[in-house]
Amino acid sequence: MTVAVDAMGGDNAPGVEVEGAVAAARRWGVAIILVGDADKVGAELKKHRVDGLTIAIHHASDVVGMHDSASDVIRKKKDCSIRVAFDLVRNGQAQAVVSAGNSGATMAAGMFVLKRIPGIDRPAIATIMPNIKDKTLVLDVGGNVDCKPLHLVQFALMGEVYTRRVLGKERPKVGLLSNGEEESKGNDLTREAHRLLKSASFNYVGYVEGRDIYNGSVDVVVCDGFVGNVVLKVAEGLSEGIFTMLRKEIGSRPLAKIGYLLARPAFQAFRKRVDYSEYGGAPLLGIDGTGVICHGGSSPKAIMNAVRMSRECVVKKVNQTMIAQIQEYCDGQPAAVDASSATQG
Repeated sequence: MTVAVDAMGGDNAPGVEVEGAVAAARRWGVAIILVGDADKVGAELKKHRVDGLTIAIHHASDVVGMHDSASDVIRKKKDCSIRVAFDLVRNGQAQAVVSAGNSGATMAAGMFVLKRIPGIDRPAIATIMPNIKDKTLVLDVGGNVDCKPLHLVQFALMGEVYTRRVLGKERPKVGLLSNGEEESKGNDLTREAHRLLKSASFNYVGYVEGRDIYNGSVDVVVCDGFVGNVVLKVAEGLSEGIFTMLRKEIGSRPLAKIGYLLARPAFQAFRKRVDYSEYGGAPLLGIDGTGVICHGGSSPKAIMNAVRMSRECVVKKVNQTMIAQIQEYCDGQPAAVDASSATQG
């Protein structure tokens, strides 16, 4: 299969993207199309050994910056690298897109070029977070700030399919993020979504709290994009803060330095578990194709693993399974749920 990599999207483009893409082609055996300024991308590609690898460059004359609006990718920058990458998927020249660029623009490009899969009103950005047992998928983490109850139901359906097909959970537990587990908790949005999710055929376990993301009691946590983005940024800040505080404490105590040397393998294993580059990026679920959004400051390792993630989505037929499950859910609901009562709130 072929993955189109937006070579101009990240903070350190195109060097990081090219290095990560070359590593992915070598390790995962995928074909790569690097999309961006041909001269700049080509200069970076010459720095690497690519013998035996299938790597091509597709020129795109423009770039969407981090401060550009999502609408720019549709109205003004029609030859920007992220839009051109999705065009390659639409035209059948690639099967997936990886971008470390503007997440709003990436989502807009995916929706505009590839459209949504049947039954999905709004695509969602999902992210994988480590827990004490394995991994938790959280969605949406920033794609949709204002949601209706049916949107949360759709997020739950998509998250369940991704977790089952890609993360290998046979019957994943799906929870709705709230301010308590009791039925009386939540707000109008979560209460109506909770009512709708009770009739779902998958393993919906009800309300969950923020701590459940990390204690391993649930596999999928659903929320609107405003809450999800706050959760994501808090998690990133906490991880960085913990390591910074540990370094200061260890550096200020001679005995602690000795203890650190003894515990160093454990510290390294922990760092690896919380390192976002190990997961690669955040799958964009709900578009009629495959897209993975990476952190703007992604390392080559993160880009490499994002390519792996996109490959898994295609190989394991995530979208096809998602379409079937959404249709199954819609077929089992009263007609009023499809358009009116489920969208109030």
